[in-house]
Amino acid sequence: MAIYGYHRTSTKEQHLDRGINEITEFCKDNHYKLEKIYTDQQTGKNFSRPRYTVLRDDILREGDTLIITEVDRLGRNKKDTVEELRMLANRGIRVMILEIPTTLQDLSKMDNAMAKMILETVNHMLIELYAAMAQAEVEKKEKRQREGIEQMKARGGWDKYGRPRIKQPDNWKEVIQSWKAGEITAVEAMRLTGMRKSSFYKLVKAE
Repeated sequence: MAIYGYHRTSTKEQHLDRGINEITEFCKDNHYKLEKIYTDQQTGKNFSRPRYTVLRDDILREGDTLIITEVDRLGRNKKDTVEELRMLANRGIRVMILEIPTTLQDLSKMDNAMAKMILETVNHMLIELYAAMAQAEVEKKEKRQREGIEQMKARGGWDKYGRPRIKQPDNWKEVIQSWKAGEITAVEAMRLTGMRKSSFYKLVKAE
């Protein structure tokens, strides 16, 4: 029975140190032998992450323990995260979540069946709550981003932040007039303006 840690940040700009240190210190304080901590720096919207996939599919075995600091370090979609935790439990893998103290208790060592059932129920409820909060935070952030973009577009300031507009070549008007008059082909017009097909037709459409 081995103990592993997992920690994730959404971007490479965010540091992994805090989560790694939390897991390491927890194991040290409780005299757990930590085999390894796997990390990803990738969005938590799904579970297609290279290091987590290796950990889940190739490393974890029945009887092993997985330690994470917070529910949203595993995933930020409530439904998928809860299903992932349920799948791990069905495989006989114990998940300890440091932000939820009740998950740190070893239920397999409890003699009182009623107390065990109550604690399991509490764990499920807390995990669903924390997963819902993580998803709500993502949705709130995305909503604010959409609103911010719409406001910038309304003010005419989106061009400064969005994809740069394609600039017309110096000979654009002359070449486009010849092309529209049928004097040259589109291929020739692209060659004369030094433009790719997609950029050429985007400018044509904007005429």
